[in-house]
Amino acid sequence: MTQDFDVLIAGGGLNGPTLALALAQVGLRVAVVDPRPARARSGAGFDGRAYSLAIASVRVLGALGLWDRLAPDAQPIHQIKASQGQPGEGAGHFLLHFDSAELGEGPVGHMLEDRFLHAALTEAMEGAVTTLPGLSVTGQEVGPAGVTAILSDGQRLTARLLVGADGRGSGVATRAGIRRQGWDYGQTALVAAIDHALPHQGIAHQYFMATGPLAILPLPGNRSNIVWSETTANATAISTLEDDAFLEVLRPRFGDFLGDLSLAGPRFTYPLSISLAETYALDRIALVGDAAHGVHPIAGQGLNLGLRDVAALAEVLVDAARRGEDIGSLLVLERYQAWRRPDATALALGMDAVNRLFATAAPVVAGMRGLGMGLVQALPGLRRGFMRQAAGLAVAPMPRLLAGQPL
Repeated sequence: MTQDFDVLIAGGGLNGPTLALALAQVGLRVAVVDPRPARARSGAGFDGRAYSLAIASVRVLGALGLWDRLAPDAQPIHQIKASQGQPGEGAGHFLLHFDSAELGEGPVGHMLEDRFLHAALTEAMEGAVTTLPGLSVTGQEVGPAGVTAILSDGQRLTARLLVGADGRGSGVATRAGIRRQGWDYGQTALVAAIDHALPHQGIAHQYFMATGPLAILPLPGNRSNIVWSETTANATAISTLEDDAFLEVLRPRFGDFLGDLSLAGPRFTYPLSISLAETYALDRIALVGDAAHGVHPIAGQGLNLGLRDVAALAEVLVDAARRGEDIGSLLVLERYQAWRRPDATALALGMDAVNRLFATAAPVVAGMRGLGMGLVQALPGLRRGFMRQAAGLAVAPMPRLLAGQPL
């Protein structure tokens, strides 16, 4: 039976197009079904969201031929400083300090705005990937030789494999009967871009407070992106404030080390939860990114975990195709699941544990946390181990794309 495509991807965020590009570059026929209208996210006025790209994620983009275009708009992260404290009291006595010089791999990461990454992916897919904007997958029928996807306009497309890259509420996963485990954190992330008077020197900061962490992530120029997690009740109240009042609440948490602060764009809120699919693979079905594992943003690992999925799934599919195997068979897709699910689950639960640990305000627990941070800071080998894990350099075996190598 002739299929319309080798791989049909539901979801046009970032993971879906990256996977599509990787597969198309080696000759597979790929389509991406994206509910958003064409170029809706590529304009200069998009919402200002930015991502922290780990070293391995940058290598993926380099292997796909994208990084040279993206690098001029990216902000290198040279250092990361993490501490605990209370609003208005400054950082605690113990500080975790991660310096890129310790790894010898260049910057520990880069910050890049969503609009630049999405635009680069969109341009790279032109002529190589079939894109179906403004449509969604509303149904799927799995057969012995392939899968049929029913689109919102009534089209029926066939493929050897349907990939769900459609987020935490994945319709692909739901229709396939894949159950999820998870819970709500009772927290909401307040996200905004902040201009400041003094340069950030390429240093990212993570402050752990009882109501949730505050990440201050450097962007080009005297500007930083904040991801400020608060209890949902607090966040709801803060989100209703006018800009000046919002800044008054932020300043005691942010501190004055970067001088005067002002908002550089609109503010957004995102409810926080953990959501883990019980399987990443069924016959003719695979999940990547948030469709497989939605995590807390505490370490900025959401997109990075998704790109690890992309690198592993692309390698499994390409190698299987070269051997003449059926790329949509469960036998093939279980290799992907065995490669990715343990790592992603361990990291998701690890971030969950860190968030819970720092959400406890008891002085004894705070003291123990401080001692733990001090111990990690005092042991270079342990500290470098944490850095390598966060940078995506500890994945074993390492997918070729994560190593910056072509498929």
